[in-house]
Amino acid sequence: MNTTSFLLLRLAIGASMLGHGLVRLPKLQTFSKWMTGNFEKSMLPNGLVLPFSYVLPVAEFTIGLLIMLGLFTRPALIAGSIVMIMLITGTALIENWDALPSQLIHVAIFAALINASGYNTLAIDNILFKK
Repeated sequence: MNTTSFLLLRLAIGASMLGHGLVRLPKLQTFSKWMTGNFEKSMLPNGLVLPFSYVLPVAEFTIGLLIMLGLFTRPALIAGSIVMIMLITGTALIENWDALPSQLIHVAIFAALINASGYNTLAIDNILFKK
């Protein structure tokens, strides 16, 4: 990996997360109803699914924005990985096998970027937190 490929991959995964959150935020209640409906017959209690359905779009938007800006990049990448792992767990519990590849690809990209964080030179982190 080099600086350019790191930047392109960082922007791509950031845009994906930002876009997921951005389109869901204006219709948060509708999204929440859709998500809780998908989990009605799962072993997860509604008391967990409901708050998660409201937090998820905010987390996706915030993580995506931070990654795109290159601000708190490493913590944002780790947070993105955790969000994806939570989604993978939920996806498996409702047996939505078609959604898993996309989620696994997101985790793989997050992990690759975390591993190659030394190439994150085109980022606000490097302006604010000069070493």
